[in-house]
Amino acid sequence: MNGNQIVLHGRLKPDGTLELDSKPPLPEGPVEILIRSVARPQPGAENWWGYLQRARSDLEAAGHRFRTPAEIDAEIEELRSGDERFERDRGEASRQQRPQHG
Repeated sequence: MNGNQIVLHGRLKPDGTLELDSKPPLPEGPVEILIRSVARPQPGAENWWGYLQRARSDLEAAGHRFRTPAEIDAEIEELRSGDERFERDRGEASRQQRPQHG
């Protein structure tokens, strides 16, 4: 398949028209549509894992970009280096505040 590919959710109406839950983030033009029936969620039947999977799928379909593992690791390293700087500065301040005995 050429071009962009996205997954959207919606409803097939009795008259055969489709109602999408969100606007497709694609340029105007011809598209190919694959319709797959999904089970109707029963009220209160969605568990927490199903909710998380659906929420992520909805965000991805809307164009949200999640951080990569490398980006997460870099942020953790930056936070840890901040802890080391804090401890070093706190130690220096503590030494400066101690009375000098001679």
